[in-house]
Amino acid sequence: MTLLEMSGEYWAEAEALRVRIAELRRETKSCPESRKFRLERRIAELTAIQRETRELAALLEHYYERGYCRNGKYTL
Repeated sequence: MTLLEMSGEYWAEAEALRVRIAELRRETKSCPESRKFRLERRIAELTAIQRETRELAALLEHYYERGYCRNGKYTL
């Protein structure tokens, strides 16, 4: 598997996370307050994972392009 192919997998996973976050947000509107806190915490965790997944997908997608400004967060 090439890095470009791997980036496609990461983009797909980021989309799946986006859908799940949207579902949880809809669920928080109609749930009791005790459950709402746990759902909001889970949304925050998934949002962070989604952001990192998108960042890695972009990095992998453009890894071999000259002049691509890489995210310093993911360099050695």
